[in-house]
Amino acid sequence: MIELRTPAEIEQMRPAGRFVASVLQATSAAAKVGVNLLELDELAHRMIRDAGAESCYIDYHPSFGASPFGKVICTSVNDAVLHGLPHDYVLRDGDLVSLDFAASVNGWVADSAISVIVGTPKPADQRLIRTTEEALAAGIDAARVGNKIGDISAAIGSVGKGHGYKINLDFGGHGVGRTMHGDPHVPNDGRAKRGLPLKPGLVLAIEPWWLETTDRIFTDPDGWTLRSRDGSRGAHSEHTIAITPDGPLVLTARD
Repeated sequence: MIELRTPAEIEQMRPAGRFVASVLQATSAAAKVGVNLLELDELAHRMIRDAGAESCYIDYHPSFGASPFGKVICTSVNDAVLHGLPHDYVLRDGDLVSLDFAASVNGWVADSAISVIVGTPKPADQRLIRTTEEALAAGIDAARVGNKIGDISAAIGSVGKGHGYKINLDFGGHGVGRTMHGDPHVPNDGRAKRGLPLKPGLVLAIEPWWLETTDRIFTDPDGWTLRSRDGSRGAHSEHTIAITPDGPLVLTARD
């Protein structure tokens, strides 16, 4: 079911957005050579406890997950691009890390993701990350009253394909509110002027992601982490936004 939020409810979602942004700022800054993924998860977990927030991931068990997630942040490294389950891995120079985090504050959820390079950057990785961020900005700009879901999807896909990347449609953006995942689904490619009309009060997580040389993925033996079929690297960028009469409002904006 698609729910529209009142202006007062959107204001109530701001603390969740700010908190999710702060956790991603802290964990991305901590993602350095020699740091274990489990340390990043513990940092996020500690911030959740200190803020009195609730994790959206730790007990999460959708149909595509082998078991409850069991951790509080997704840490996808190199050829992993989504749903990376934190494990005993020490970050190395040149690793590309995507961090995806969602939490509930006062009953409202926000969801966001960022990709960063640990240590020495590779130009191809920088380009990969930059294009997901460019696509995210394009998708947000299209999230305006009078447009349709297809306008967001087309804007994202145009950027990705324009840079030569293939777009996987298995996973994409989604509605956000009292729970992390809700209707509508927001594919990362589509046709403009098609689909659900965008109305004030619709809150969405918009999340372009792609891999360097393929659009095919498989699930790691951990039952969660999604990796590229050909070993190429992936990047992921995401914000939770609210559609308002004055334009899109980014609830998870980072300083």
